[in-house]
Amino acid sequence: MRCPNCGCLESRVIDSRQNIEGNNIKRRRECMQCQKRFTTFEVIESVQLVVVKKNGSKELFDRTKLLGGIMKACEKRPVNAETIVNEIDNELHNSMSQEVTSGDIGEMVMRKLKDADDVAYVRFASVYREFKDIETFIKELNSIKSDDDFSSESK
Repeated sequence: MRCPNCGCLESRVIDSRQNIEGNNIKRRRECMQCQKRFTTFEVIESVQLVVVKKNGSKELFDRTKLLGGIMKACEKRPVNAETIVNEIDNELHNSMSQEVTSGDIGEMVMRKLKDADDVAYVRFASVYREFKDIETFIKELNSIKSDDDFSSESK
């Protein structure tokens, strides 16, 4: 750390304290040359996640954009959209990959919503899968119904 008083690069740490959340550290330092004390803060640097869209363009992962889409699908449904976004966000950042496709994110949302609520799932799927006609929509509904029938038979 460079001393703000004299510019010396050598200093010693006198005291270190972690904040309550545990995501940064405050350090009191003393310059080895001029003996002046100064404070530094260390913050954990998180990797920026890049989303590769269908058209090949790239943009930074936007949690609020994901939350907005899921909230629309879950409107007036007993589903906590924030919980689903937290789970997806954690999975994406724990994967240690710096890039993810929008399709992968969409599939993650589809799996989470299918487990959480059929109506929210169909709402999201109708936009995500870009249903062109009623037959495609009915096919997806039948798929959900057959999955439900299968899961109730296995109980």
